[in-house]
Amino acid sequence: MFTPEELYRYARHFILPNVGTAGQAKLKSSRVLIIGAGGLGSPLALYLAAAGIGTLGILDFDVVDASNLQRQILYAANDVGTQKVIAAKEKILSLNPNVHVEIFSTRLTSENAIDILKTFDVIADGTDNFPTRYLVNDACVILKKPMVYGSIFQFEGQVTVFNATHGPCYRCLFPQPPDVSLVQNCAEAGVFGVLPGIIGTLQATEVIKMLLQIGTTLAGRMILIDTLQMHFQEITLRKNNHCPMCGDHPSIHT
Repeated sequence: MFTPEELYRYARHFILPNVGTAGQAKLKSSRVLIIGAGGLGSPLALYLAAAGIGTLGILDFDVVDASNLQRQILYAANDVGTQKVIAAKEKILSLNPNVHVEIFSTRLTSENAIDILKTFDVIADGTDNFPTRYLVNDACVILKKPMVYGSIFQFEGQVTVFNATHGPCYRCLFPQPPDVSLVQNCAEAGVFGVLPGIIGTLQATEVIKMLLQIGTTLAGRMILIDTLQMHFQEITLRKNNHCPMCGDHPSIHT
């Protein structure tokens, strides 16, 4: 099941309670899709690859820009101008050649979302815009896939797990997308360079816990982080029976 190289590589997992050989085998047989290979996708990809996830999917349509290097640790200066998914795959395989990497150099749309997401066990949301985030959520609800959510703004971040069994989905909290003209992105508002590393690492933690079925996930809870004050707050999330996506009488069906 494991090569001699893998036995040595994952030695600290093999001796860890609640992981062991059986747990590492679960990770090796798992498929995780990371949507967005940017600030959040970078630590997600690196830590999931290091942990020995068998198949990592990376979806992004962008190219590496010099302004990304302040926070997107998957990339180096010589990657500028390269498609992110290609540079990401190269970096992942250089870290752990045992991982199978599937890349999707495309924009996620209502036409391709179901086909791309359906073969993965867990979806990690590393998106940076609301339309895609709602699309990912809706596809996950339809497919009954857990979605590990993270978002960042300037010095603050959020992490939770949506669409777990009996748990809320993203639309339970925010039924409709905000007016895009009123929302600033990272290019407009700025972002603290280390913040996506913190949030993305917490997302990776939740992905691995779910795959191993250990501990208590953030389903039904959200962690809010203010890095200026280094303040962590937990809030309770509840399923909305009137949710247009996963409620008792959903109005969104596709």
